[in-house]
Amino acid sequence: MNGPAGDWLAVGRVADIPRRGARRVETPWLTIALFRTADDRVFALEDRCPHRGGPLSDGIVHGTLVTCPLHGQVVGLESGRVQPPDPGCVRSLPVRIEDGRVSVGLP
Repeated sequence: MNGPAGDWLAVGRVADIPRRGARRVETPWLTIALFRTADDRVFALEDRCPHRGGPLSDGIVHGTLVTCPLHGQVVGLESGRVQPPDPGCVRSLPVRIEDGRVSVGLP
């Protein structure tokens, strides 16, 4: 599922995402999980764990990692890589913040 490459999609405000939490955004191309860390950094991943397709947006955010709520796989928010010893990777999307508004770069 690819969107218009190079386009940015406005997805809300940083304040709409709970600290150490996530917000799910449905698009016509894919479902995005937006994560906000304790220090207010925002990351975007495809909202699908590579292990069993669980919703990462329901996971637990700790530092720059999220733990999948279904089977405990840990995914890096910066890269989308599943942490060892588990294999896998989730699509990571670029994030832009301007005046407190979040936009995500479409693949």
